[in-house]
Amino acid sequence: MLFDEYDPRDGKQVQVLNKDGLIINSQLEPKLSDDDLLKLYDAMITVRVMDTRALSLQRSGRMGTFAQVTGQEAQVGVGLMMKKSDWMFPSFRETGVFVVRGTPLHLFFLTFMGSEEGNRMPEDLHNFPISVPVATQTLHAVGAGWAAKIKKEKIATVTFLGDGGTSEGDFHEAMNFAGVMKAPTVFVCQNNQYAISVPRSKQTASKTIAEKAFAYGFPGIQVDGNDVLAVCVAMKAALERAYKGEGPTLLELVTYRLCPHTTSDDPTLYRSDDEVKEWEKKDPVKRFAAYLKKKRVLTDAQEELIQKKAEEKVNEAVQKAEDVRAAMEIEDIFRYTFKTMPPHLKEQLDSLRQTQSLRGKPNA
Repeated sequence: MLFDEYDPRDGKQVQVLNKDGLIINSQLEPKLSDDDLLKLYDAMITVRVMDTRALSLQRSGRMGTFAQVTGQEAQVGVGLMMKKSDWMFPSFRETGVFVVRGTPLHLFFLTFMGSEEGNRMPEDLHNFPISVPVATQTLHAVGAGWAAKIKKEKIATVTFLGDGGTSEGDFHEAMNFAGVMKAPTVFVCQNNQYAISVPRSKQTASKTIAEKAFAYGFPGIQVDGNDVLAVCVAMKAALERAYKGEGPTLLELVTYRLCPHTTSDDPTLYRSDDEVKEWEKKDPVKRFAAYLKKKRVLTDAQEELIQKKAEEKVNEAVQKAEDVRAAMEIEDIFRYTFKTMPPHLKEQLDSLRQTQSLRGKPNA
């Protein structure tokens, strides 16, 4: 069994591809169709294009602060392995999982343009809203997982957090409850080495994050988080445990954010250029592209076409988000949470309207 063979306490890490895209463990290579392989690659490229476009929007004042994903695109493997009926409880750096699960791209841009409408998922998508407070969503995922177990639903709940999130009390409470109740929850920790500017070594004395699961009575496994095939393998095994009623699993995806923590961060203050360059050699997108080309699944022409289509999709998504944002009225800020606006919000809305009227500004 995968979890017996890859004990993180022994320094073992699940890996299928090396940094050059060569197979180093053929026994672990997942049996994915060419369509699924290209779906993974398309999602990774789309995410990288979204990052680039969103950064330009933020710098020009058309979008707010957001967290880039560049360097962590192999997360798409988690989303591909999930069933549509599984529930996703994200933090703020899971754009790739959203994309591969078929989430409309304009919702991402709309969210960070300041509209809660971006978090309103289509009813057929089991995605909870983005959670910015660190690790709080882990508790929500375990609660939903426990509910699914009580209702005898054969689904899993999947929650995401960074290495910094494992230093939060919410994470440990969620892990403890999940272990006791055998909730069908998969904890996916994207260990990108820094909690903003705090390195992992200053957050925990534990040798790995994955081994923290053992204290709560369930398996933890460390995965090469820049190897999308390794992510698929580990995630599939974790989901199978959940579906069989065997309880939770913790996956530690060892990766690296090549970008700042958010667009308001300056990473040069706390990490070296040499460190970044070493991780650039493990770029998940280039590694996977090399594998696909050796496998004759991806050609240079296809690569260019996928890039072009991704740019077109993202441009359309940005335009749609800006159109939705422009059509919104000031009342939408106050109407979002409650079906019927309570008196205290109505009072605030009236005050805002009065202020805008005095300043000669329109309500919309």
